[in-house]
Amino acid sequence: MNKNLLISLRNSLNGGLQFDKLSRALYATDASVYRKEPLAVAFPKDENDIVKLILFAKQHHVGLIPRTAGTSLAGQCVGEGIVVDVSRHQTKILKLDIEKKTVRVQPGVIRDELNQYLREYGLFFGPNTSTSNRCMIGGMVGNNSSGTTSIQYGVTRDKIISLRTILSDGSQVTFKSITPAEYRKKMDLNTFEGTIYRQLYGELENKNIQKNIKEEFPKEGIHRRNTGYAVDELLHSNLFGGKEPEINICKLLSGSEGTLAFTTEITLQLDDIPPPIAAMVVTHYKNLEDCLQDVVPVMKHNLQLCEMMDKVILDCTKNNREQLSNRFFVQGDPAALLMLELKDDSEEGLERNLKELVKTIKRSGLSYANPILRGENINKAIALRKAGLGLLGNMVGDRKAVACIEDTAVSLDDLHDFIGEFTQIMKDYGQDAVYYAHAGAGELHLRPILNLKRAEDVSLFRSITTDVAKLTKKYGGSFSGEHGDGIVRAEFIPMMIGEENYQLLGRIKSYFDPDHIFNPGKIVDPYPMDESLRYEVEREEPDIKTIFDFSDSEGILKAAEKCNGSGDCRKSHKAAGGMCPSYHATKNEKDTTRGRANMLREVLTNSTDKNRFNSYELKEVFDLCLSCKACASECPSNVDVATLKSEFLYQYQETNGYSFRNKLFAYNTRLNAFGSIAPKITNTIYNSRILGNMIKKISGIAIERTLPNVSNIDLNKYLQKSYKEEVNKEKKVILYIDEFTGYLDTDVGKDAIDLLCGLGYDVSLFRAESGRTFISKGFLNEAKKLASKNIEKLYEYTKQGVPILGIEPSAILTFRDEYKRFHFNTEKVDSIASASFIVEEFLSNEIKKGIIGKEQFTKSAAIIKIHNHCHQKALSDQKVTFDLLNLPENYKVSIIASGCCGMAGSFGYEKEHYNTSMRIGELRLFPSIRKSDENVIIAANGTSCRHQIFDGTGRKAQHPVTILKNALCIN
Repeated sequence: MNKNLLISLRNSLNGGLQFDKLSRALYATDASVYRKEPLAVAFPKDENDIVKLILFAKQHHVGLIPRTAGTSLAGQCVGEGIVVDVSRHQTKILKLDIEKKTVRVQPGVIRDELNQYLREYGLFFGPNTSTSNRCMIGGMVGNNSSGTTSIQYGVTRDKIISLRTILSDGSQVTFKSITPAEYRKKMDLNTFEGTIYRQLYGELENKNIQKNIKEEFPKEGIHRRNTGYAVDELLHSNLFGGKEPEINICKLLSGSEGTLAFTTEITLQLDDIPPPIAAMVVTHYKNLEDCLQDVVPVMKHNLQLCEMMDKVILDCTKNNREQLSNRFFVQGDPAALLMLELKDDSEEGLERNLKELVKTIKRSGLSYANPILRGENINKAIALRKAGLGLLGNMVGDRKAVACIEDTAVSLDDLHDFIGEFTQIMKDYGQDAVYYAHAGAGELHLRPILNLKRAEDVSLFRSITTDVAKLTKKYGGSFSGEHGDGIVRAEFIPMMIGEENYQLLGRIKSYFDPDHIFNPGKIVDPYPMDESLRYEVEREEPDIKTIFDFSDSEGILKAAEKCNGSGDCRKSHKAAGGMCPSYHATKNEKDTTRGRANMLREVLTNSTDKNRFNSYELKEVFDLCLSCKACASECPSNVDVATLKSEFLYQYQETNGYSFRNKLFAYNTRLNAFGSIAPKITNTIYNSRILGNMIKKISGIAIERTLPNVSNIDLNKYLQKSYKEEVNKEKKVILYIDEFTGYLDTDVGKDAIDLLCGLGYDVSLFRAESGRTFISKGFLNEAKKLASKNIEKLYEYTKQGVPILGIEPSAILTFRDEYKRFHFNTEKVDSIASASFIVEEFLSNEIKKGIIGKEQFTKSAAIIKIHNHCHQKALSDQKVTFDLLNLPENYKVSIIASGCCGMAGSFGYEKEHYNTSMRIGELRLFPSIRKSDENVIIAANGTSCRHQIFDGTGRKAQHPVTILKNALCIN
């Protein structure tokens, strides 16, 4: 298309339109196996923008692909036209009617955030997908999503009262429930809307068409049914001989994947919040057969959810830092398990129902363990289950669990036999499939494990999908239960509902969208399911050399390819966790873990440059990465973008040079050492408005920032003064004085010495740079040299079993993280990694052993709020700091749900990043601190965090060791 046409369109929109290489690549994929590069990406600000886009598409014969979070598993939101992303601007909750229990929203409202808003009114929106912390209502309507709660609360289609839409001629129409008389009045309209009503009526009043629909569509008892358009739902109206007094075209639009109209507002029916008292029984099985046998009997109870996970999924959770702790309830090595949740308004009612459920389970005798979970433990189990689909991306190598047959739904009575025949199909193909299911709804997320880079497996991709489609048809099931048809299953709709019914769908599509501008290639006239794949088949894999060792992923390219597009990184700051702070501030896809991994994959795969990393697009996507490492633990596929960024920076700068500012930050320790020769002079200059600002301008540092003061305190001499004769020689520890503690935070170093000595530890100091400043700026050769020296020295301590304690999390945790990627002696690195602890980790463990007790600390009262360092959250555990500061018996401690503070080492100092840095701080951390009384102690163990808190709120945060040292009772 002529670029000038796109420029003209962009200038006419209130929102935005992007058609650069980066934007097109970012929106070429979703969570499916497909890749289609769009013409452009639009971000409509209002309905006028959407009308303009529709009229442009109509005039120039361009498709419009609606998109919210882009978590589609079947390829619904990829295409070659203009992707219309409503997630940036169309995010308002418009109206709540408490009396009618309804809410009107725009399509970009996140499902979980809607329920957060509704909670205070005692209401909620029931359908609950595994992606609920980032999926949006518009996408849920497009897919007719359901999730774990559907057995109690139904699917999205059941909850839609009305849809405000823009039709393909640009007219605005609201669809809602109407009587047959009102329907006939609509037919009299001399408008495009009236034409649609007339044509639909002309089709569905035909008795032969009704007969075909009833005979060929999935069994009525299966409520997860998205195959094609839901014309069968319209037959329930007495307008077409059914029993329902009204008809709602919304039932047709729900699950239509944006192929019929463009939705701009959605009115939903809400439910009362579920009963507050809950228990979950998790039944464990030695084989899948026994698990499936139990589904029908347990479903006779009033379950809130009935979910199945198999061994493949459970094993994936072992390799995910965040989910590993959520496995606490798993006993032994089950082949499969069922999660069975009950709820009630009273303890008595719950116990009565629980007793009956357990009786049923014991009567079957098929499970070998049945732990009962309560309270927060239920949420942990559900979080484990929700992470399942994403965790499948954790499979190392090119063979992946592929979404193609993962959305089958059959009647519960058919479930056991269906699985039996399915298993045989898999055996015939030599496949070990993944079994992951909403078992109580008869829906199974069954996935073959294939390498879609190989032609042989692409052929299997089609063959397996075809055979399972035939099997699903045999049992009268739905081939698309809740994930939609998209590209992967649309080809099979004629097989599932019959050719005549499929022709009916084609005619309905043409009534709504005669020019086929709405999401072409989906449902009707579909794209081939085995073309336009994410990877070029039988391509020659590029050989990419790196400084870091990515062998755990079989190389850096496959480390990027681990991202399956599930979009966990698109959750907002209102959700739990910290990933991804820059996206929280900008709402740009390029600032997500997914966006960065996708772009790295694109460039490394397709670049013809001698240095494949020499890419403007890569520079753009990594620019706002704060290297917080939240993705290393929160991403189900463990895509560690911080490590990828360090490697990129090294490779890019090797070709383009290392900037003056990057050198200043990388070699900052040497500058601090020089400044500490005369700290009073240095600090006077730093604090001077004129000289300090001059330094900032020369260095590219934001004028608004305060510069950290340096110190020349000799901590070795301080230790000698603090050393106590009564220390226990058996309690020897090495206190690591890193580059930040040694020159900038010496007071914290003194406090750590006082605390450890006061607790009777035999303290020795090890002073050295960790290499953190080099790693963060991509100076990997320099970092490797430092690491090599440190390893040789530290190994002498670890051989003696002496623990190494670090004050600054980002420094000490390099020993457990990046040092392992430098191709060093594995035994030495592993020995040091296992002996290295954040101070709080070590002391918290000592408390558990009974070596440290509350009697050693003050009985005075204090209120403490904790903000922990991002690297601690990702690579360690926040709870250790919480436990440690709770040791004084009258200390009241809480953790701020703050995510990243926004400083991230040098990031927040850099003038072009300052505003983003402060916006991140303003999302959660700063408001929480400002709300705190002046007497509340703010604890923060990261040096950057403490500076950010001061610059953002004026409050001085203290390191936890300082707080605990001040609480120590001196004998």
